[in-house]
Amino acid sequence: MTHSFKAGDTVRWNSEAGEIHGKVIKVHTKDVEFMGKHRPASKDDPQYEVKSDKTGHLAMHHAGALHRG
Repeated sequence: MTHSFKAGDTVRWNSEAGEIHGKVIKVHTKDVEFMGKHRPASKDDPQYEVKSDKTGHLAMHHAGALHRG
């Protein structure tokens, strides 16, 4: 089951560097260019722009890749 998130939510996700903790900073419900790549998004399947608490790096994921906390 996937969850929906909103800006400000604390989330975690897996990356090549291990588990990352951070916050949702923006919810994209329309297709978007992110770091030079086209990222499809819709109201039914948004993309979540997230920021790492540790490094400040930005990433973008669908809800299925994110977990609360």
